[in-house]
Amino acid sequence: MPLELKPPRPGKSPYWTVRGTHLGIKLDRSTKATDRTTAAKVLKLWKSEIERGLFAAKGEVTFLDAAVNYMAATGNEHHMEPLVERLGHYPLSAITQQLIDETAIALKPDASPATRNRWIYTPVSAVLKHAGHTTALRRPKGWRGSPRVDWMRPDQAFRLIDEARAQDPEFAILLSFLLYTGARLGEALKLKVDRVALDEASCYIETSKNGDPYTAYLPPALVAAMANHPRGWDRSGEKAFRFTKCGRLYTILGRAKMAAGSDLDFVTFHTFRHTWATWMRRYGKLDTRGLLGTERWRDAASVRRYEHVDATEEARRADHLPTQGVENAWKTVK
Repeated sequence: MPLELKPPRPGKSPYWTVRGTHLGIKLDRSTKATDRTTAAKVLKLWKSEIERGLFAAKGEVTFLDAAVNYMAATGNEHHMEPLVERLGHYPLSAITQQLIDETAIALKPDASPATRNRWIYTPVSAVLKHAGHTTALRRPKGWRGSPRVDWMRPDQAFRLIDEARAQDPEFAILLSFLLYTGARLGEALKLKVDRVALDEASCYIETSKNGDPYTAYLPPALVAAMANHPRGWDRSGEKAFRFTKCGRLYTILGRAKMAAGSDLDFVTFHTFRHTWATWMRRYGKLDTRGLLGTERWRDAASVRRYEHVDATEEARRADHLPTQGVENAWKTVK
């Protein structure tokens, strides 16, 4: 039977379906289209792809096969569903740079290069590498995003946490945790009480944005703050912090910022991570390699954004430039 459109089935699916066989390739797939016009365009596209050899032959490994194997092996399912829906039927040999670029535009038409990289290029690359395909993948231009880093001075951070403490002590402890560990907000909100060891000044972050767990060190100031958690730590199995990532959480931060002063309008939860990295470089004297060793980033390129926050040792040699006693001359100016 040639490829045909089958109408939606009331109570089962609102989508038109393509069924039939074309050049030996059998299909029985939803078009994800609720109107016939759009479904007909999908049918035409699939028929063209079959004719160009882009549909996997029987027994050929598809992107779906590789993605399932990858998710089973790593447990990482981030951003996979839309990719599998769009690319699942393609044989791995058909996953070209052009196809990935087209997929990125189709799935994220208005997104920034950094967002497209995170949602499309990175997971596709991970699936292909896990399947043994090592073809170099070009990322979209500008995928690293803006190198700008906003961070707080110590007086600003302490003022903000003081105002947060006045409104909600547990929220202030959460902000202190972000400030002194460099953890992302999502990592902090998922932290379980059982993974916190105040007596060892550490906690274990099981899930991170890049999928790598790590142990975070808790400096004395943070241990003191966390020891005063209003609900204590004898809550096995519970989350360390009661908050969820929702509008209310951002409202609390907004109130604290307003009370702390207009110079803190720029602060977001991620600013605390930037502040930690900046302080570790400026006050902790860590260079790029040292920051990379904290296991918060996978590559040095992501860490180099903090190089500008402090004058380099080479730049400080300007202290030795001749001045003709200018500093003394200014002392006489009234």
